[in-house]
Amino acid sequence: MILMPTHRLTAEIITAAVEGFEQQKLRIDAQIAELRAMLPGGRTETAAAPEVPKGKRRKMSAAARKRIGDAQRKRWAESKKESVPSSPVAPEAPKPKRKLSAAGKAAIVAALKKRWAAKRAAAEKAAKA
Repeated sequence: MILMPTHRLTAEIITAAVEGFEQQKLRIDAQIAELRAMLPGGRTETAAAPEVPKGKRRKMSAAARKRIGDAQRKRWAESKKESVPSSPVAPEAPKPKRKLSAAGKAAIVAALKKRWAAKRAAAEKAAKA
């Protein structure tokens, strides 16, 4: 619903427009919720749901925090102990580096000289033309 700019917007017209937009918003929110329900995980709440104010944060004693920390450190130690391999495996020796023979290097140099000579000849030919 698009309102045309007019100078005679009364309170009734504005109220009706607001109600119409709110109805459209409710319809769109319902469609979004249906689509989200189709996604894996099946979320059904709308993204624009008003947040519920949080209550006071509960205090935890230092002793309780220490118990929780100790238990967590114990769990981490157990998981680390299981993930370490029982026998160290020697790493494989890297392959020796390949070396270019003198004949191979000479062949590459000759090919490059031939290529550059051809390129220069082509450039001279293009310059004369």
